[in-house]
Amino acid sequence: MLNIVLFGAPGAGKGTQAVKLAEKYELIHLSTGDILRKEIEAGSELGRQAKNFTDKGEFVPDEVVIGIIRSQMQQNNAARGFIFDGFPRTIAQADALDKMLKENNMQISAMYALDVETNELVKRLQLRSEVSGRADDMSLDVIHNRIDVYNQKTKPIIDYYDVQKKYTAINGIGDVEDIFKRLCVNIDKFN
Repeated sequence: MLNIVLFGAPGAGKGTQAVKLAEKYELIHLSTGDILRKEIEAGSELGRQAKNFTDKGEFVPDEVVIGIIRSQMQQNNAARGFIFDGFPRTIAQADALDKMLKENNMQISAMYALDVETNELVKRLQLRSEVSGRADDMSLDVIHNRIDVYNQKTKPIIDYYDVQKKYTAINGIGDVEDIFKRLCVNIDKFN
């Protein structure tokens, strides 16, 4: 079973690459961002709770996100594997994910971090807001806060997976297909 954490700052291209990788390797794509945006759009209780945090560029609390992932994994228990996009975002989430996987005799195969400089991230997020209209991409203050929160709370996860010898940095600059090929070269080592 192949279980991948696709990692990177907001705007690094995780979602784009995760969709392509899930299709190529027949994995279930679990994007906490997509799940939360659907809940917000639907006006659900979870969506209302999440919106209070995402509108400020802050993280939704760990227990909510962990519960979402657990539920999605249970619904897809016959999967060939998972690609986690936007999860884990904290050490507590990474630890919870390892425990959930271990309960099912699984583990994370690898963590690939898309490496993109801050100026490029800001440009990408501004462009994405023009195309998608995502509220969390429209304000420069929110964009910078999201990147700051990533650097403070999420980036330490690199060390978490590096200690486990599962971390690989991937150059996230360039054409979507070139980045995809870089990822595939690394993933193919598991197949």
